[in-house]
Amino acid sequence: MKAEDFNTKTEITWCPGCPNFGILQSTKEVLASLITEGKIKAKDIALVSGIGCHAKIYDYINANSFYGLHGRVLPVCLGIKAANPELTVVGFGGDGDTFAEGVAHFVHSCRYNVNMTMVVHNNQVFALTTGQTTPTSEKGFSGASTPLGVKTEPLNPVALALISGASFVARGYALEINHLKKIFKEAIEHKGFSFLEILQPCITYHNPIPYFQKNIQKLDENYNFADWELALKTVREWDYSFEKDKKVPIGLFYKKERPVFEETWPQLKKPWYTLKREIDWHKISQEFK
Repeated sequence: MKAEDFNTKTEITWCPGCPNFGILQSTKEVLASLITEGKIKAKDIALVSGIGCHAKIYDYINANSFYGLHGRVLPVCLGIKAANPELTVVGFGGDGDTFAEGVAHFVHSCRYNVNMTMVVHNNQVFALTTGQTTPTSEKGFSGASTPLGVKTEPLNPVALALISGASFVARGYALEINHLKKIFKEAIEHKGFSFLEILQPCITYHNPIPYFQKNIQKLDENYNFADWELALKTVREWDYSFEKDKKVPIGLFYKKERPVFEETWPQLKKPWYTLKREIDWHKISQEFK
């Protein structure tokens, strides 16, 4: 299968040059590669998006998809996975979508270790609604909702994922497509809750591309991703601010195999969802007349 097979006829309405294009291309190439290798089936892919610029990816990938509410990507993903554990579930959220309205869902999905992948397009701003701050906006950022500048420290979502129990934690950069594809593929292949943060600068309302181009640093090949303490130390090296030149590490920070959510519920182990059911819709509908 080729990445082009996922193309749709929908006009792409992201700003010209938006790093979301890199995420879109990476997603299509990774899914096509996994299908070609026989690791997943096209019919078993289930994509979920929230509300925001990131969510438009729903329109641009020809696969089974669900457009969720703002901040509710993860409960939809959990529902899909519980209904049919054989599906390959991938959620797409923004930093506002996931860490403002949806932060409780994020924490508990990490705890539960649901066997799915959560991708967060982090541009540190509510871009679709013209530049309001999000929980990851850096201190001092002046946006549409904070003309006098943000007064609070930004949330570190990668550290939050580690502390909350995610079994796969990684960060990519939308303009490093080959590197992004590698860790994205690993995330989908991992059995457990995979969290992939993608630094995706907003070229219109929040554009730290020059800083990232100078300070992005890929983890060393000998980095020990089985060491949780090392992972936490590494993800804290950058505090989501741009005042000082600090290296911004990208790559797989942590990975561990542990029981997934579906395996802890005996009612999910039996393939009840594969049973064919003959439903008399006419009879059912009569009850509501």
